[in-house]
Amino acid sequence: MPKYVIEREIPGAGNLTPQDLQGISQKSCGILNQLGPQIQWVQSYVTSDKIYCIYIAPNEEMVREHAKRGGFPANSVSKVVTIIDPTTA
Repeated sequence: MPKYVIEREIPGAGNLTPQDLQGISQKSCGILNQLGPQIQWVQSYVTSDKIYCIYIAPNEEMVREHAKRGGFPANSVSKVVTIIDPTTA
C-alpha cells in the first residue's frame, strides 16, 4: 500500500496546546474510521508553522478526502517512492 507525506500549513502549529493536538487527533481518527481501514495515519511531525503527516492509503484522492472532511489543509501530498535511513549506508 502506498505511503504519503502530507504537508499542512498551519500558522502557529508549534504553539498548539496538548489539548488542541488531542482534539485534532481525535477528529482525524473519527474521519479515518468513516473512510475505512484502507487509510491509516502513521504519525505526524509538528513544526512552528506546519504539520507533516505520514499516511498509508490506496491513493492520493483518499488522503485529500480525509483532509476535506476534517477541514485540515493538505497543501502538498507526495507519494513516497522509497525510504532511506542509516541502514541504507
